[in-house]
Amino acid sequence: MRIYGLVQGVGYRYYTYRLAKRYGVKGYVMNMPDGSVEVHAECEDEKKLQDFLSEAARGPATAVVNNIETEEVNPEGYKSFEIEYHGSRW
Repeated sequence: MRIYGLVQGVGYRYYTYRLAKRYGVKGYVMNMPDGSVEVHAECEDEKKLQDFLSEAARGPATAVVNNIETEEVNPEGYKSFEIEYHGSRW
């Protein structure tokens, strides 16, 4: 999913990271050069994945989400959920 609005510099990646840990979601969250945030999320439990995506779409209280684009893609088999920064994981 791609989240647009005031979503960088407001703790969005850390918020999403904590959600992923709570729901058992694997993948990554990363700031994009255009000011958006990209989230790739995988989970074997469809309900947990949907709950994660719903909360991630809202973002933290400090964020202002203007638009969300979602795309279903094939799972890549991530082993954990990571915060990425300019293509490298923390």
